[in-house]
Amino acid sequence: MSGEPERITLPARSGRAARLSAGEAIQIINTHGAQVVDTWVFNAEDTKEFLSNEHMRPTLGKLWPGKGDALITNRRRPIMTIEEDTSPGRHDTLIAACDDFRYGLLGCSDYHDNCTDNLFAAMRRIGIDILECPSPLNLWMNIPVAEDGSTSWGEPLSRAGDYVILRARMDCVVAMSACPQDILPINGAACRPTEAHYRILPRTA
Repeated sequence: MSGEPERITLPARSGRAARLSAGEAIQIINTHGAQVVDTWVFNAEDTKEFLSNEHMRPTLGKLWPGKGDALITNRRRPIMTIEEDTSPGRHDTLIAACDDFRYGLLGCSDYHDNCTDNLFAAMRRIGIDILECPSPLNLWMNIPVAEDGSTSWGEPLSRAGDYVILRARMDCVVAMSACPQDILPINGAACRPTEAHYRILPRTA
């Protein structure tokens, strides 16, 4: 459709980052339906302020945010709002980003692509250095929690083409990693990471 915002590829096993001004939005698309996208949001003026699951959970009073909910920073301020979510709405806020140490525990003896390194690479790609990897909002990652508090590795409940739209409440930087996990079934039973896509959407009237 003429004038539609550019659809940008988030390559499989890789990371990308984008700058948004307050009022703009990002549409993150689960192109094939089973790809987890680790997502971080930083204050563009001070990257020491960022989306914090630890602060968001008590603010929202639930384990995963849904349509209409604000994403909350470590300074307890809203940084984005979930404007749309066409998926069943299961997104994880409990699990830290995978890293090379995690894959070592899973039996990998060689380097394995991971979301932590993808975050740092994505931020460097747009000229930003950060000192730490906050816990991400894991879009479409399904971590069932049993009554006894135990967790398990579920397959995503999302479908091909499902998307979320996150609207910026302040100037911010959104970083995304198409999770490279290919040992556990968090990217579907096939354990095959795929690309996702995203668009930057303009301010609404």
